[in-house]
Amino acid sequence: MPSAKSGFDVIIVGSGLGGLTAAALLARYGRRALVCESHSLPGGAAHAFQRQGFTFDSGPSFYCGLADSTGCNPLKQVLDVIDEPIEAIAYDPLGHYHFPEQTFPVYGDSQRYQQALSQVSQQAAQEFAQLEAKLLKLYAPLRAIPTLALRADWQLGMALLPRYPKALLSLLPRLADLGKSMSDFVDDTVSDPWLRRLIDLECFLLSGLKAHDTVAPEMAFMFGERANSVIDYPIGGSGAIVEALVRGLKRWGGELRLGAHVEQIWVEQGRVKGVQLKDGEQLTAPVVISNATLWDTYGQLLSTDDLPASYRQEALATPAVDSFMHLHLGIRAEGLEALTIHHVVVHSAERDITAPGNTCMISIPTVLDPSQAPAGHHVVHAYTLEPWDGWQRDEHYAEKKRQRAEPLFQALEKVIPDLRDRIVVELIGTPLTHRRFLRRYQGTYGPAIAAGQGLFPSCQTPIKGLYRVGDSTLPGIGVPAVVASGILCANHLVSLKESMSLLEQWQEKR
Repeated sequence: MPSAKSGFDVIIVGSGLGGLTAAALLARYGRRALVCESHSLPGGAAHAFQRQGFTFDSGPSFYCGLADSTGCNPLKQVLDVIDEPIEAIAYDPLGHYHFPEQTFPVYGDSQRYQQALSQVSQQAAQEFAQLEAKLLKLYAPLRAIPTLALRADWQLGMALLPRYPKALLSLLPRLADLGKSMSDFVDDTVSDPWLRRLIDLECFLLSGLKAHDTVAPEMAFMFGERANSVIDYPIGGSGAIVEALVRGLKRWGGELRLGAHVEQIWVEQGRVKGVQLKDGEQLTAPVVISNATLWDTYGQLLSTDDLPASYRQEALATPAVDSFMHLHLGIRAEGLEALTIHHVVVHSAERDITAPGNTCMISIPTVLDPSQAPAGHHVVHAYTLEPWDGWQRDEHYAEKKRQRAEPLFQALEKVIPDLRDRIVVELIGTPLTHRRFLRRYQGTYGPAIAAGQGLFPSCQTPIKGLYRVGDSTLPGIGVPAVVASGILCANHLVSLKESMSLLEQWQEKR
């Protein structure tokens, strides 16, 4: 291999939130970190982009605890330690779920949530109170241990035992619950069919899977944060979060290179040596962190003989959550003063909520942050599951895009009846769009590892010096999970003394 450029302690492949978190933290720890991003914009599935004066979120739209200094949002903890706070607007209800038979407001406040449930069914309200109490007992010790304290190695116990003995002690009786599915909790408590459907929907929105397949701690954390922290939206959208992480990376001496497509992770004799870019440039580092999906990392970025064959085959066989159809619109806003930010529309009670096109998620961030659109206009982002199979760029592609986006238009019309007459900018994204711009295997947002059917791999790999972060390493396809993966990886790569020192500095600031 030709001579390569050196001088980095760690190279991160991809600038998704997991990769940027790991990079910014490692820079904060004093490591020379370089992020290589193939796209012209950082952020991966969370990047923002602009068209005709409108700023669009490409992915995440639900957030919690960004402005709560006492909460346990992993992203908030990272932004605190890299000294890059962001401004966020609090609101409640979180959104409205539009079922075929009625619309249900979803509140973070537990009492208001239960009151809304009682309008549907007293039984549902009572059973939810019992279910929430169980989940909060699991959430309480988890909340007491900041994600910033965690690491992915044997020193985890040494980090936690001296500092959080009470939380660990209260968690001991509930260790078995950590591996349970949400349905294990639901089956013991809930018989009301409407509430069971609502919980399936809540699980699906968080993990891409229904209650039976969703890991219970994910839901415990979600319900706990909604009830105990603040639901808020970042000014500037997901792009503001990405910009803050990039600023923090650079503030502490790290580097981001855009348009730097990593062709291959360079491995010799079982140890990582660096990366090779598409233009032929080689960069060396003793540590490489891949923020690509596990399928792209093991199937594209590594040579077939870099990994044990059985390990590679098993990893590549991991099931993936379907991709999505996306609809990004700029619309005229006159007469929409009562509009709220988030909506979920379920078209049919007879079809499964995971059926493509049946459940549509809607975000209208300019309800809270008008700066993302020209005056007198709104930004609209709607999306729904869409399988990868059958998509190809041929003479039928444009027609198929329009056809498969129709459920999104119909969902939006339940919120804004004259939507189509208001459109001034229209963009339709498909699984092929995801694959092209996000460079993600089959356009997926992450693995579909059902509770009890397998474990999420840690950040470590069989190759010395090669690590992974992102949605394939921790349960959940949302922002907290991917940010947590970056924290665990970064802490694993520094000494216990360093990570505990940073933790203490963060706690002193709170």
